[in-house]
Amino acid sequence: MIKKTTLSILLISCTVLLSKAQDRTLPIDTTVVTQHSVTANGATFSYTAKTGTQPVWDELGKPIAALHYTYYTRNNVKDREERPLVISFNGGPGSGSVWMHLAYTGPRILKIDDEGFPVQPYGVKENPYSILDVADIVYVNPANTGYSRTIPVSGKEVDRSKFFGINADIKYLAEWLNTFVTRNNRWRSPKYIIGESYGGTRVAGLALELQNRQWMYLNGVIMVSPADYKVIRVGGPVSDALNLPYFTAAAWYQKALDPALQQKDLLEILPESENYTLNTLIPALSKGGFISDTEKLEVAKKMSFYSGLTEKEILEHNLVIPTSYFWKALLRDKSGYTIGRLDSRYLGMDKQLAGDSPDYNSELTSWLHSFTPAINYYLQEELKFKTDMKYNMFGPVNPWDDSDDNTRDNLRQAMAQNPYLKVMFQSGYYDGATTYFNAKYTMWQIDPSGRMKDRFSFKGYRSGHMMYLRREDLQKANNDIREFIINSSATGKSAKY
Repeated sequence: MIKKTTLSILLISCTVLLSKAQDRTLPIDTTVVTQHSVTANGATFSYTAKTGTQPVWDELGKPIAALHYTYYTRNNVKDREERPLVISFNGGPGSGSVWMHLAYTGPRILKIDDEGFPVQPYGVKENPYSILDVADIVYVNPANTGYSRTIPVSGKEVDRSKFFGINADIKYLAEWLNTFVTRNNRWRSPKYIIGESYGGTRVAGLALELQNRQWMYLNGVIMVSPADYKVIRVGGPVSDALNLPYFTAAAWYQKALDPALQQKDLLEILPESENYTLNTLIPALSKGGFISDTEKLEVAKKMSFYSGLTEKEILEHNLVIPTSYFWKALLRDKSGYTIGRLDSRYLGMDKQLAGDSPDYNSELTSWLHSFTPAINYYLQEELKFKTDMKYNMFGPVNPWDDSDDNTRDNLRQAMAQNPYLKVMFQSGYYDGATTYFNAKYTMWQIDPSGRMKDRFSFKGYRSGHMMYLRREDLQKANNDIREFIINSSATGKSAKY
């Protein structure tokens, strides 16, 4: 349990926060500090939580946004300069940092059951697997997410081009991190950035931006269920085929596969599906309408075997199954339930069995059950950040500029320039939005030369997009981060090839 001791307020007092409540605005530069303790990874220790806002400035030094953050530091650390700093982002784009903050690496996590489903009363509890024992952590809310807001908050005066696009997002966040690291005296610390979903695109781009524009070099980048626009939104034979191993995993979990596969363990059958995808399905789909009838029938039969769908359904879709159709159709004739997009362990109930896609995302509605009350309670009651501002679980950031996405190659260049830099991918097998096999494919494509492949690692989990919601994977994934930090530590070695 958290132990409340002293409470100190920096820059302004809580009474000032409250005095601003009627305007539904926050001071652009403020910090609230509280003291706590936790038992994580078998060690009991005290820690400091700082939560507040820090400005984003334009080229003339004028504030154009205020970003809300929460920063945890372990107390009684002798050599802070040797202690790693982990900088955490979620994705969306437009998502607050709540997800990994209150369910993955932080000292407090949601009150949920062991598989990740909500329970009442809502709230938080101690995270026995938090990485705070080995690293300090800051959770950052980009503009219009969480309590972060542009200045002005809305209207035509807001220059949206400075915030809401792949490259704009990377540029201003790198500048903001420079200020944060300076204010908190962390320039000497080994640094890591972790990003989930769209946050994977974000941190891939930040790795180079921090090096080239802020002269800040990282030890590691952690990609959690990363979204790679070079695959997801492109379509075509490769993009379409890469979904099959996910179909296999989800169908296995829902006991919808052929008995010959269903009786085996998941990790026994996924290599089969992956091998078929790479060596047979991609070449077959590349032939488009010119594939022979014989080959088309053979492919449909094998896809049915690995997906749980019927050959008829697959042929009617010309071998290209939209993921939305899979979520709707997999259990249509068995239980009538739909399965979740971000985590296909979750079930949904539609108005009618007919249709090509589910009525709603069953997993997301389940998560919002518990995350929304938890973050609002936690920040205001335990971290004492009092405000009438609404915490944006998903904020207004559209239209989002996806053009000129070079983040995959940016990460490669950052690694080439920085021999210390290593990259770890973490994915859940049942994630149907940013699939685990997409993540593997992205990892394979970053460095075409293969000369840096020993600096990449991939970790898979028996859960979905937020694989840490399942207690067993929460422990495993945090331990994987600990191991990654150890393996990417400089340990006195020079940064050279």
